[in-house]
Amino acid sequence: MRIAKVVVDVAASPMDSALDYEIPNHLLDIVQPGVRVIVPLGPRKVMGFVVDLSNHSEFDRLKPIQEVMDYTPILTEELLNLSSWLRKETLCFRISALQAMLPAVFKASYDKEVWIMDELDSLPKPLQEVAEGREVFPFSDLSDSHITDSQVKQYIKEQLIDIKYVVKGKNRVKTYTAVEKAVDDMHILEELENMSLQAKKQREVLTYMLHQEESVFLKDLTNDLNTTRAPVESLVKKGLLTLVKKEVYRDPFETKNQSPTEPLPLTKLQQKAIEPILDSINETYYQTFLLHGVTGSGKTEVYLQSIQRVLDLGKEAIVLVPEIALTPQMVSRFKARFGSDVAVLHSGLSQGEKYDEWRKIHRKEVRVVVGARSAIFAPFENIGIIIIDEEHEQTYKQEDYPKYHAREVAKKRASEHQCPVVLGSATPTLESYARALKGVYHLLELTERVNEQAMPEVEIVDMRKELLHGNRSMFSDQLTEKINERLDRNEQVVLMLNRRGYSTFVMCRECGETITCDHCDISMTYHQQHHKLKCHYCSDERPMPNICPNCESDAIRFFGTGTQKVEEALNLQFPDARVIRMDVDTTSRKGAHEKLLQKFGNREADVLLGTQMIAKGLDFENVTLVGVIAADSMLHLPDFRASEKSFQLLTQVSGRAGRHELPGEVVIQTYSPEHYSVEYASQYDYESFFNREMQVRRQFQYPPYYYLALINISHENHVEAVQVANEVATIISKHTTGNCQLMGPTPSPMLRIKDRYRYQCMLKYKRREDVNGALEEVLKHFQKQINQNQLQLTVDFEPYHFM
Repeated sequence: MRIAKVVVDVAASPMDSALDYEIPNHLLDIVQPGVRVIVPLGPRKVMGFVVDLSNHSEFDRLKPIQEVMDYTPILTEELLNLSSWLRKETLCFRISALQAMLPAVFKASYDKEVWIMDELDSLPKPLQEVAEGREVFPFSDLSDSHITDSQVKQYIKEQLIDIKYVVKGKNRVKTYTAVEKAVDDMHILEELENMSLQAKKQREVLTYMLHQEESVFLKDLTNDLNTTRAPVESLVKKGLLTLVKKEVYRDPFETKNQSPTEPLPLTKLQQKAIEPILDSINETYYQTFLLHGVTGSGKTEVYLQSIQRVLDLGKEAIVLVPEIALTPQMVSRFKARFGSDVAVLHSGLSQGEKYDEWRKIHRKEVRVVVGARSAIFAPFENIGIIIIDEEHEQTYKQEDYPKYHAREVAKKRASEHQCPVVLGSATPTLESYARALKGVYHLLELTERVNEQAMPEVEIVDMRKELLHGNRSMFSDQLTEKINERLDRNEQVVLMLNRRGYSTFVMCRECGETITCDHCDISMTYHQQHHKLKCHYCSDERPMPNICPNCESDAIRFFGTGTQKVEEALNLQFPDARVIRMDVDTTSRKGAHEKLLQKFGNREADVLLGTQMIAKGLDFENVTLVGVIAADSMLHLPDFRASEKSFQLLTQVSGRAGRHELPGEVVIQTYSPEHYSVEYASQYDYESFFNREMQVRRQFQYPPYYYLALINISHENHVEAVQVANEVATIISKHTTGNCQLMGPTPSPMLRIKDRYRYQCMLKYKRREDVNGALEEVLKHFQKQINQNQLQLTVDFEPYHFM
């Protein structure tokens, strides 16, 4: 008997090991590791992944696999092994790890159906009314009726009905109707000779088809001949033509006629940086490189030429970019160099587009993938290089289960394929730079811009002094003057503010009441477009009140500054300036990013105002001024990385100015001009910032000196949440040695979100094995409550968010 080991689509502890199922004879050739199958589990059918095959099982009687969803494996052996590693690494369920590797269209959805098992006439009246003569109908029709659960149970017991679970795979292939010749050209010529002159349209279609070597999309044919489908149908009936379904890919970047680019001559520094990478590619050994290059130093060209070497050797490349905002410009550079060899995977694509791009990779039709975090799981089998651009970006860390970091997955895959990983950044994370200085990573430096342009001059403006001078606007005198200069000279300006919405919060000036969300302990944000208050955590909305809900005063005002408010102020202060605003609200529609950036690139606007999505990766030759409106917005968050994030953001956004012929300037407006992260960012001095910040980290025992694990506990009942948090701390104390420090339990900085109370414990440790056992024990102890959805308990290694 052949047995399949199947990981079923149920995220619960008892199910987390692979279950044994018998492979029926007719499926023996099809079932193999990496395919999805439908299997019985109790009364229902569920989807599962085959992870292994065997001839033995410790059980005598096994249920058979019901059907197969894939005829070729959708996961490679390497990815199946990787899911096992990911499970141990992030303490997630293996099914979560497997699903993280695939586009959402592969996630099965389940439908419940009611099957009538008896004659319709003999059913009880209530059941007859719901069935309406149908022998099979959706379960929702039953649950929406007046029939109670106990009646349903009774009907099942009496075998009047059966409830069946139907698994639906969502992967839809896009097809078009195409026209082909059903006979040879001689036959068609003969037919044309004999056809009556009245059948003018049919003659046109046949003549058109005579000149086609291959099939033609019906849509193209009817457009070209300005005709309808009718003459084609008539010719099909006569057996001269045939209609076929052709599969097509949805092209998210409807390939613009891009002129191909040639490799650029490398500078001495670029040449020095690329040589060790090429050695690792040529001699197939695994090595992690940290490419530390100032903004504009030509890191992308180093990536492109390294990939070219990989492709010359017949191998494949994965390139990760942090987020969708970077993607349009980055993708066009890769497409221009490697043409149709590139597939793109990121969150801005529709599900169908993601599925098509993934299938191109799976079918080996492309050899380069450019994408966001999840592209690290591209099903390549011969990887020659993995590149992570802007490696310091926190979007590489997944916030849902499995809470993986793309960098760690990249290193694991590269070690399997014996190839290099290249981490590129102008402001690497402290952890990466420390590893490079220790020799764990190989450090490569690009210290100058490619065109030998100087880095833009940075001016720090103390906004406290502006207030003293009576300037209450959000633009300092220096920034106003410089924007006016640019507008006069027809040059462009980039303004960055790290907040979306109109203002940060709404407060009553008389009693100090702040309007907070009813479901979360957080102030609501005002969005002017709909004149509404919105919670950015649970998306709850409510109209903006005219009077204070607490003291009924009408002195209710907006505080803080959002992008909408800055846009309004810009229009007032610079009425002739054409402004493009880029934030989550203006870019939520598909393709909006690209359109806005294209407009700005075509000089259809003078000012690009945006959140941090505009801070990196953009390259416009006419931008000569960058302004940072409120540099402090990140400095004072309860997060030990706040200074590092501020330094990175300020350095990145400064690098958007003066990238070509025209010299650039940067104005940073801040209320904390003396803070070291602002000071060093204005001097582009990464080394000094690194040394200063490392002292702080050592003093407070934070990474890279220690590792961190954050345990988050959330429950609808406040008392339960506190109780579980205390129990968690007790279990951890019992199962760890003196090599770990436990901090907490404490309430999370936002105690309540979506009506759930949140507590956390933090572990600091030097070696993972010191904490693994304790954390597994915690998860095991509370497994029942977690499975019943009462309690949410997550473990996050190397957390990026503490809110």
